[in-house]
Amino acid sequence: MRFEKNKLSVAVLTTSLCLCSGLALATNGYFTHGVGTESKGMAGTGIGSNAAHGPIIAASNPALAVFAEDGWQAGLSIFSPIRDYKASSSFVNGNFGAFTIGAGSFDSSSNAFPIPFVAKNWRLGNGNVISTTFYGRGGMNTDWDNSDATAITDPDGPAGPAPVMTLPGPFGGGEAGVDLSQAFLSINYSAKVSDSFTWGAGPVLAVQAFEAKGVGLFAGFTNTFADCFILQPPGSCDPFPTSLTDNGHEISSGVGFAGGVWFAISDAVSVGLAYQSKISMSEFDDYADLFAEDGGFDIPASTKIGLSFAGMNDVRLNLDVEHTEYNDVASVGNPLANIGACPTAGLGGMDFESCLGGSSGAGFGWEDMTTYKLGIEWTGSETYTWRAGLSFGDQPIQAADVLFNILAPGVMEQHYTIGMTKNKPDGGGWSFSFMYAPSNTVKGPNLFDPTQTLEIRMEQYEFEFSYLW
Repeated sequence: MRFEKNKLSVAVLTTSLCLCSGLALATNGYFTHGVGTESKGMAGTGIGSNAAHGPIIAASNPALAVFAEDGWQAGLSIFSPIRDYKASSSFVNGNFGAFTIGAGSFDSSSNAFPIPFVAKNWRLGNGNVISTTFYGRGGMNTDWDNSDATAITDPDGPAGPAPVMTLPGPFGGGEAGVDLSQAFLSINYSAKVSDSFTWGAGPVLAVQAFEAKGVGLFAGFTNTFADCFILQPPGSCDPFPTSLTDNGHEISSGVGFAGGVWFAISDAVSVGLAYQSKISMSEFDDYADLFAEDGGFDIPASTKIGLSFAGMNDVRLNLDVEHTEYNDVASVGNPLANIGACPTAGLGGMDFESCLGGSSGAGFGWEDMTTYKLGIEWTGSETYTWRAGLSFGDQPIQAADVLFNILAPGVMEQHYTIGMTKNKPDGGGWSFSFMYAPSNTVKGPNLFDPTQTLEIRMEQYEFEFSYLW
């Protein structure tokens, strides 16, 4: 169903776009390293912990809402991803049908983004809980607007009369980049079956906005172009796609499911398991010639398991593992090399579905990502709780797909975090967390100019503050 026909999604969108304008995240791939200030202070851990956190913990594991404090919790983070790409010199410089990125080192602008969340618990008469959480997540936000960034190419190929041209922007279409914003509203019911077992589940409503710009030179590799140029009678259609780039922001919506369980193995050891389903989103029609499956951009499923140890001296240790199924989403997981089978690629392929926009259309080539997390929490007194954590996992981008991922350099592998909560005597309190993700790079050949090497790099910082009342 189209977004404007879905009244419930419209309500979610209105809230999300008011609160999440400018959202840009790209930590574990493009999922955040955690949701909520307490969890983020422990590198996103806490899936198996029954410690009393704020109601936002239900976004991590719905089963934990029964342990969370009642009331409202609201938070705001300032997220800063620092991104750049480097292009080496080339031996061919756009000749012989090559597409060459102009040599040099270039930074993406727009490096600070505010990201809010809101959560609320309603405890029922039987002790069970209805919780609502609203939070942002997204990524692949880049803005390559350096005036020195160029692309070098022969627009009509080596057999054509036109000379090699140097065009503005990294992809020859001027200022380039993508902007993906996502917002989630989950409504969960959580129940305490016994002192050693709880469960929670509910729907997750998602809204996302997307924009791409500066990638018009890929028009010849689209399904629209190939179909018109090869299959249709001359003059019967316009081969140049109108749903590829520079169409502003478009909205997509969908509904999924989240569920979780928690159980105690002993008084000191507990385990949690949480799952969020793949969310089938409505297509980005304005970018049907860019994303595979006619503009499809679903939100991948994720599975989390956590083990929590309550030790002596009010110290708790959390060990979590999270698996995100990026490869199951065609527009994210399909490799860039698929474009070689498109009939207009000039390599002898005749698979129209491998062109951009087709069911096998080239994507970002992301593999599934598994992240391992360690967090520690120390309740030093009735007033203060201190936290720290680290996480690591192999980033999802392959060297062969570096070219397209200039648009989406989600290459982070490590996160280091600290956090603290100060409780108020009459209930509630405030928390903060800080995250640092050290610089990481991926280097590989330019698929359209193998004589050139490209490198994408990112590092990140995030500070979050929240208040519970």
